[in-house]
Amino acid sequence: MRSMIPLLMAVLPSVSAAQSPSAVASGVPSVAIPKTTEVLVILTPKPGVTPQQIMAVIPEEIRATVQLYLSGKIRQWYSRGDGKGVIFLVDAKTEDEARAIMETLPLAKEQLMDHQYIPVGPLMPLRALMGPGAQQ
Repeated sequence: MRSMIPLLMAVLPSVSAAQSPSAVASGVPSVAIPKTTEVLVILTPKPGVTPQQIMAVIPEEIRATVQLYLSGKIRQWYSRGDGKGVIFLVDAKTEDEARAIMETLPLAKEQLMDHQYIPVGPLMPLRALMGPGAQQ
């Protein structure tokens, strides 16, 4: 795995150098956009929301979150290392799909949390390692 990092670092410049003529003309590098496979959702308390307000909803929030996990909608969940919220990896192909899932949770219904949605997918520079014909 450690040998993979230098290899990726070596490949990244060559991937960005393989730009389309229109991308070069516009000055914007052409980067392969991955197909969205999940959406990373970062939840933080809205300004002015107290820990007591959140804790009043937490038992219901936990039950609803576990149900989403057991149904396969939430793949992974984490507490932020800085203690300022949580992170979910949601099984969704679009931000709108992830938003619809997250809006079912009690903290969202009570409008206590801000949500940031980040679509994620496969690491595209790895495609360059597959050789010609692997570009899809």
